[in-house]
Amino acid sequence: MNATIRRWRGIIRDGAAQQMSDDDLTKPLGMDRDAKKAARRTLPLARISALMCGALLAGIVSFVAMTDDPLGGEPMVVASIDKMPKRESGPLSQAPVTAENLSPNVREIPAQARGQRQGASELENDAGVKVVRTNGQIPGSVIIRVPDAQPTIRLAPAPDRRLIEKSRHGNLPKRGPDDLRASDVYARPVTQLQKVAAVRVAIVIGGLGISANITQDAIQRLPGPVSLAFAPYGTDLERQVIRAREDGHEILLQAPMEPFDYPDNDPGPQTLLSTLSADQNLDRLQWLMSRFPGYIGVVNYMGGRFTATDVALAPVMKEIASRGLVYLDDGSSGRSMATQSAAGAGASAARADVVIDAIQRGADIDIALARLERIAREKGSAIGYAAALPVTLDKVARWAKAAEARGVTLVPLSAVVTSPKRS
Repeated sequence: MNATIRRWRGIIRDGAAQQMSDDDLTKPLGMDRDAKKAARRTLPLARISALMCGALLAGIVSFVAMTDDPLGGEPMVVASIDKMPKRESGPLSQAPVTAENLSPNVREIPAQARGQRQGASELENDAGVKVVRTNGQIPGSVIIRVPDAQPTIRLAPAPDRRLIEKSRHGNLPKRGPDDLRASDVYARPVTQLQKVAAVRVAIVIGGLGISANITQDAIQRLPGPVSLAFAPYGTDLERQVIRAREDGHEILLQAPMEPFDYPDNDPGPQTLLSTLSADQNLDRLQWLMSRFPGYIGVVNYMGGRFTATDVALAPVMKEIASRGLVYLDDGSSGRSMATQSAAGAGASAARADVVIDAIQRGADIDIALARLERIAREKGSAIGYAAALPVTLDKVARWAKAAEARGVTLVPLSAVVTSPKRS
């Protein structure tokens, strides 16, 4: 076995030696020199390429380290900056604000700042805008316009401690210091364009707070100027009212009142009745008022008989006026004496011009909205009232989207209810 292995090893060595000698003899002359020259030429080029790559990489690392991450950093917004015309020497002057030159993207200088010169940094702080300048220099006065910016309407927080009175039923609204009124504090702010609009329409949607789904749909689908009235019987009223006000909706409290066919048609617990004494009705009214905070006034729910009975109605209107609230008659009863009674009590009051969904069909709601718009063009303003029915919400939302193009401005109820003169 060992001899065989040694013999195979010898054969392999002899074959390798023979192969080497054959190659040497048959190889063309000069092939050694050419291969060596190619190797000498290739080696320096590889080294040069490696050195260049290393230098490039070192340069990139140095650039990033020295420029403090030029491709990262805080998010940036590009805004167009227009320089104001050069100001003449003398006191600071300002062009009057009119409906033609007012823009929602331009903030008015606060009254206390007028007549004072402000630096660029102070103006930026007042406007809530941060301007980053590449050269570090502060320019002269500038106007910054942010494209497509929409003004944000925020209602005052509720409840306001200045407007709270504690009672056995809970917190009630009251007039605050200097005759401060809930109808003013909790109202939706009105823009300058809404104030000067030639055709203004206010719409109030009632019956909210009972169905969570319908209430959420109304809050989300209807534009902010639409005022919302909540019934006093919901289980989660305060949270729903907070959400509606956060979305910019002005709020009213619906007060159940006696209809002509009571008790067959019963509005609900704590209904105001013409057969009760004034003290009993006021106690019921205070229970209703304690259900949630943040409303600007009261609107009737039913109440054909109660609103036609001045003896029963007058003490209620006096109570509403004393607490700094407005009253809205929903327009459902032709015999209502509510606006006359409110005037006698010194309360701010109004009556709906159109009951939008008196007939609860889509085509008839469209006709009612057209009539509401026509009245607004004739009188300058009009009020519509409707219940929170799915078909009503759909029709009102569609009408509101197209109203501006027809020259109609949608406003909150408080914008068209005239406050009585303060004594």
